Amino acid sequence: MLFISRLAVGFAIFALAVTAQTQELPEVAKVCVTCHGRDGIGTTPLNPNLAGQSSIYLVQQLTAFRDGKRKSEVMNITAANLSDDEIFAIAEYYESRVTCR
Repeated sequence: MLFISRLAVGFAIFALAVTAQTQELPEVAKVCVTCHGRDGIGTTPLNPNLAGQSSIYLVQQLTAFRDGKRKSEVMNITAANLSDDEIFAIAEYYESRVTCR
């Protein structure tokens, strides 16, 4: 009986992960893919992974880049014209990406 319970929990966790992975990439996030990958895995060691990162953290960082409070030539330019709603959409998308930690 314990085996069946654990198996059911395992399937439930897997289903949640698959559901999260099927969330569509927001149109505004397509520019992020070049450096951070579609699934949030950086394309080079210099580009941080965003997959599974807290949306609160991502909103704070993108807002800081947009407002010039955090300096990065590429990110300041990239985030300069993002609205709050676009920042939230990007943050929620990358938070939903499942990582293998």
